[in-house]
Amino acid sequence: MDRRQFLTLSPARSAIAPKAARTTTGIAPYSGPWGKQQILHLLKRTMFGVSPADLAAFSSMNMQQAVDTLLTVQPDPQPPVNNYGTDSTGVPIGATWVRAPKGDVDTENDRITSYKSWWIGQLINQPRSIHDKMVVFWHNHFVTETITVQDSRYLYQNYLTMHRHALGNFKALTKAITLDPAMLVYLNGYLNSKGAADENYARELHELFTVGKGPDSKYTEDDVKATARVLTGFRIDDANITSTFNTTQHDIENKQFSAFYSNKVISGKTGPAGATELDDLLNIIFAQPEVAKFICRKLYRFFVYYEIDAATEQNVIAPLADIFRSSGYDIKTTLNALFTSEHFFDPLNYACLIKSPVDFCVGVFREFNVQFPADYTTRYECWKVIHSTAAYMLQNLGDPPLVAGWDAYYQEPSFHELWINTDTLPKRNMLTDALISDRGFNFNMFIDPMAFAAQLPNPGNPVALISDSLDILYRIGVSDNLKTFLKDTILLTGQTQDYYWTNAWQLYVSNPNDMQARSDVHIRLQALYKYIMDLSEYQLS
Repeated sequence: MDRRQFLTLSPARSAIAPKAARTTTGIAPYSGPWGKQQILHLLKRTMFGVSPADLAAFSSMNMQQAVDTLLTVQPDPQPPVNNYGTDSTGVPIGATWVRAPKGDVDTENDRITSYKSWWIGQLINQPRSIHDKMVVFWHNHFVTETITVQDSRYLYQNYLTMHRHALGNFKALTKAITLDPAMLVYLNGYLNSKGAADENYARELHELFTVGKGPDSKYTEDDVKATARVLTGFRIDDANITSTFNTTQHDIENKQFSAFYSNKVISGKTGPAGATELDDLLNIIFAQPEVAKFICRKLYRFFVYYEIDAATEQNVIAPLADIFRSSGYDIKTTLNALFTSEHFFDPLNYACLIKSPVDFCVGVFREFNVQFPADYTTRYECWKVIHSTAAYMLQNLGDPPLVAGWDAYYQEPSFHELWINTDTLPKRNMLTDALISDRGFNFNMFIDPMAFAAQLPNPGNPVALISDSLDILYRIGVSDNLKTFLKDTILLTGQTQDYYWTNAWQLYVSNPNDMQARSDVHIRLQALYKYIMDLSEYQLS
């Protein structure tokens, strides 16, 4: 099912003209119009949902200022806390468990649930920055799974590793992940010993983490074996939640690499110097141009579009990879080039991604500024429900299904289209229907349609209200017929004059405590936003 077929699922006939999936634009700096549509495109791709307040904050910026703001590195977040009650190591309610001793099975399960809930909270409360979305990107790239690691402290440390390097240097991130306790557990690195080299992490370091397995990636089985031998001896310091190096378990013989890696040899080292063979290994791998191309393709599929044709490979991937390499693998520099390029703002790349479940679920809460309880234990429960809802839609944050990540980011030819099927689409509609209804979602979470409309420039004008609402909530144009339907049938409820809505809105604003005036507006806005969110266009980013 391609994007055009997906749109035919919509119950509204918005007369959307098919768009070509290919474009010949490249990464030359964008110099076209800079207005609401361009700002929303940038924000929708780099954040989880965009609220009217987000749009207003960026509207006074030029393109480079907006990109610079989005690429601002964020400090470490406040850690998750005990919201679950009894803790086998004595961590009290409200205190963080991230440096406490490992708990028993029940405590660890409670902490992992706390961690996953907290992570959703980080996304909902994200600053106006790409930082949180990049953490999710790297989580899908350097996969670990809570169900395998089963140590909440390691999992949180893994999050910090990704967060601290999310916009930094990719080579440094790769080294940090290689030594990360959660990864050492997940891919058996902590068992890797001389005479019994474990190849799990070594294989994925080449195939999934650096050079990939494209047609020009020609690493060999001997490269995997040599890599495993380089990485022998790394262990976990459980007390300090970091890695350590056991010199007695390190293979001190030389390691030979293939012609793909220029026949390089890593000389075996004894004692503590053996740990520095990891640096030698990364120098060999990162000298291979395929690393930059592989990562740039993944960034492209995550932020622009999932199909990479020959023109895109030549005009976007190759020059972007050159920038990545020449910058010393600086992630921020590379993203800046992508997000200020003519290709990124090519209209053919608008509204061509299907929102991931996390993007969809977090996005709707952020777009409508859904309020959460002040009590932190209830707030964690709310975040837990949102996490579970995304998981039911096939994206369980913290537990990708495979070491390769979620299928939608790599599985040809469908890619992101895999997010939508006859099971997951109704679940998306059920979430938005519950949020916009009077009964609300779990824990009395609900959309306040009046508060949303009040943030728009001219909510008393039904034409402007509909147009501005669609601009925020959709990334694709709709027909005049649909706009007329929304106005005449929903806002005016069959009346023929626009002032019917204008008068109703002004009466509510003037008399917010008048229950009848409030109800007249509330019921129509509920119907309007329910209808908009039920359409297939709402699934596109």
